[in-house]
Amino acid sequence: MIDVNEKNALITGSSRGIGQQVAKGLAKLGCNIIVHGRTQENCKTTLDLLSHYNIKVYCIYGELSNEDQIYDLINQVKKLNVRVDILYNNAAVMTPYNVDIWNHSWEDWMLSMKVNVFAMYKLCAAFIPAMIENGFGRVVNLVSGIKDQPELMPYGASKWAVLKLTDDIAVKLKDTSVRINTLDPGWLKTDLGGEYAEHSVEAVLPGALAPALVENDGANGERFSAIDYPYKL
Repeated sequence: MIDVNEKNALITGSSRGIGQQVAKGLAKLGCNIIVHGRTQENCKTTLDLLSHYNIKVYCIYGELSNEDQIYDLINQVKKLNVRVDILYNNAAVMTPYNVDIWNHSWEDWMLSMKVNVFAMYKLCAAFIPAMIENGFGRVVNLVSGIKDQPELMPYGASKWAVLKLTDDIAVKLKDTSVRINTLDPGWLKTDLGGEYAEHSVEAVLPGALAPALVENDGANGERFSAIDYPYKL
C-alpha cells in the first residue's frame, strides 16, 4: 500500500456521513484534506474533527446539482494552490421512495443524474489530467449495492452509470500512474441508508480507504467493498 502522508485528498460530501469518515481515516494517515459541503457552514463539524490531526485542512463548498456551482467549486480548489492527489467522488442524492414505479418524475431523474453522474464526470475531467501530468493520482467513485428496488430507480440507475463511467475512464489510465476504482460502502446508517441499515457509518473504515492506497500499477477499474475489506490499516 502506498504512503499518503502529505498527499492532498478532495472528498465531496465530506461534511457528514461516509465522506466525513473517509476524511478522518485519511487524516490519521497524514493526508491533507479538502472538505466539501453544500455550504461553507456545513463543513464546520468536519473541520473541527480534523483539527485534532497534524495535517492541512481546507474547505470548499457548492451544490453539485448546479453546473455553475460545480465550476465555482473547481475554481475554489485551484485557488488553494495545492494539487489534488486523491479524489473521492462521494457526494450523492437519493430521490424519494416511489411505490408507483412508473411515476418517477423528470425532476427526480435529472437531479439523480446531475449530482451522482454529471458532477462526478466534471470533477474527474477537472483533476485527472493534472494527476497524469504529476505522475500520481487516485480516484474513488462511490457506487451502491442497491438491487431489486425499482421504487428507487433514479438512484439505482445513476449508480450503475457510475460503474460504466469508471470503466471507460480506467481504459485511458491503464498506462499511467493514476488509478480509478469504485467503492461500494455497504448499507450504512446514514441519511441515505436510513436508520434500519445493517451497519453503523463507522463500519465503512478501514475498507473505504483501500482504493486510495493501491500501488501505481495496482487495481484500476475495479470494484471495492468497504464492509468486506479483510485487512487492518
